[in-house]
Amino acid sequence: MGSQLPPLAAIRVFEAAARHASFTKAADELGMTQAAVSYQIKVLEERIGTPLFLRKPRQVVLTETGQRLAPAITDAFAIITEAYAMARGGADGLLCISTVQTFASNWLARHLGSFQMAHPSLAVKLDTSSHFVDFAREDVDVGIRSGGGKWPGLATHFLFRADFSPMLSPRLAESIGGVNTPADFLRLPILDPNDVWWKQWFGLAGLSADELARRPGSSMGSQAALGSAAMAGHGVAILTPAFFTAELADGRLIQPFDLFGDDGHAFWLVYPETRRNVPKIRAFREWLLAEVAVSLGRGEAVGM
Repeated sequence: MGSQLPPLAAIRVFEAAARHASFTKAADELGMTQAAVSYQIKVLEERIGTPLFLRKPRQVVLTETGQRLAPAITDAFAIITEAYAMARGGADGLLCISTVQTFASNWLARHLGSFQMAHPSLAVKLDTSSHFVDFAREDVDVGIRSGGGKWPGLATHFLFRADFSPMLSPRLAESIGGVNTPADFLRLPILDPNDVWWKQWFGLAGLSADELARRPGSSMGSQAALGSAAMAGHGVAILTPAFFTAELADGRLIQPFDLFGDDGHAFWLVYPETRRNVPKIRAFREWLLAEVAVSLGRGEAVGM
């Protein structure tokens, strides 16, 4: 059966040229040159053994053979289009996002409602895990990764840096008459004092981190837990400001100093380069980049 089929590229060109009654318009639609359209039509005519178009000045007209062939080809393309739409509809009905718990809890969960309102027919599944998803083996559409942004075979879009700075509740700060210098933090309970971010930030502030080693060790496992503990007044947490814009804006947390540590990591949207134009991935990408830009006060998103 396959040997009886004409070249599918030529059939596609013929259908567009017949529908438009124009080689030029067919070329525009298909992103080809007019010469390429003429060549594909000639290939098909040679395979059939008879002309399909009458070439006239500034126009082409279907021959009798072309008139018989065109409706069948159009119907065939309609069947293929409908079948493809049905198949794609099943896949597009679910967007699976792999993301680390910190990003899921502290940013994505707070903003995802606007995406779902804009795309009500697209369900979202969050897979929170610290491992790097294998897109070739796992049923995942996009990922949010923390790292340097270099992953072979993946398209990457920068979201924001994973920088860090100490934060605490206003009530805890008031308990010592306010935090006026970085050294004032040493007068307060410090959450997760063994976190390497603390050592880095103290170094930037010109302070020795030796006292941190003498503090009772604790590990809350996530910025979400640390942020909650800090808001409850249990201690000073070192956090990524981008995750706590709402808490900082309404005063549940304060960030006394515009001094940020940066270990070179950032958060990135990633997906296979070959799937860049999949509709559900494109929709999520455009929404996410714009939403991040607005939430961080950057104005218009770039790099879509």
